[in-house]
Amino acid sequence: MATPLLFQPITFRSVTAPNRIVVAPMCQYSATDGLGSDWHIQHLGARAAGGAGTVMVEATHVSAVGRITPHCVGLWNDEQQALLKRVADVITMCGAVPAIQIAHAGRKASSAVPWEGGKPIPVDQGGWQPVAPSALPAVPGATVPHALSTSEVRDVIGQFADTARRSFEAGFKIAEIHSAHGYLGHSFLSPISNQRNDVYGGDLNGRSRFLLETIEAVRAVWPADLPLWVRLSCVDWAAGGLTIEDTVAVARKIAATGMVDLIDCSSGGVAHDQKIPSLYPGYQVPFADAIRNQAGIATGAVGLITEPTHAEEILANGRADVVLLARALLADPAWPLRAAKALGVKPAMLNQYLRATI
Repeated sequence: MATPLLFQPITFRSVTAPNRIVVAPMCQYSATDGLGSDWHIQHLGARAAGGAGTVMVEATHVSAVGRITPHCVGLWNDEQQALLKRVADVITMCGAVPAIQIAHAGRKASSAVPWEGGKPIPVDQGGWQPVAPSALPAVPGATVPHALSTSEVRDVIGQFADTARRSFEAGFKIAEIHSAHGYLGHSFLSPISNQRNDVYGGDLNGRSRFLLETIEAVRAVWPADLPLWVRLSCVDWAAGGLTIEDTVAVARKIAATGMVDLIDCSSGGVAHDQKIPSLYPGYQVPFADAIRNQAGIATGAVGLITEPTHAEEILANGRADVVLLARALLADPAWPLRAAKALGVKPAMLNQYLRATI
């Protein structure tokens, strides 16, 4: 029998992953001043040893102001870079492709960690003023963000490029620009959060300028032979927000640049009153399907994908090119090895684990 697509290698530019399972970027909220720790090394190393083809580091922020919480990972200085080099080395040693998500929280910055409620932290209680396309708080009662000037927008784009350069120097082989979940890139794209009247606002062309210029700046420092991905929130789940038709149009613009290799298709996060009609396994897969087949660019599917047969169906039916897993891999770092066995594939186990029962 042919090897299931889930366990066939996939190549983007010069990088080949041994299978099509990607550890989705999952914030651990366990850093100090942007600096990760041994926690991140063991967490990501375990998932690489568990058989995933690509392991992506959580949202890694381009500045202190751009962090979601005071405990988020960053990459804007040498000390942070040294720790992340260890992370990339461990992922590589365990047989996976090391990837990193480059991010800026925008107006959702200065929040408490989820297990402390996740609410905005006021400036007088140790928080900071977020920045955003427009002076619109993410939730009622939050600190009003500073609306970035045109020159400040370009400074932030430069920060994305600087973090991308540091990521390459640290040994990562795939970089992903985070433009989803209500964070800065997404908040420029969405009319809910972007009410600018300069070149970075207005119609979809203006609202997509920040992302397209960020892609160009990152690609200028990210080697031509290494893949670049973008994560998008494909719909806002709110009246007046982005629709899948909007996002397909943005994806066509991205594809036309020739700079991006895959769009990681998520949704929501920009509207505090969003309403998702129904949550079910693979509820976001139709977005990956639409972008892949209408915009002509590879996609990643994410969202409540937990069963090996479901992951394989998504790929086999041409709905996406890779699947990104989060909760399933939090619960079971060896999910890929068990999935291989379930699909009739001999698990590609590290020598040190050959005596394990999967």
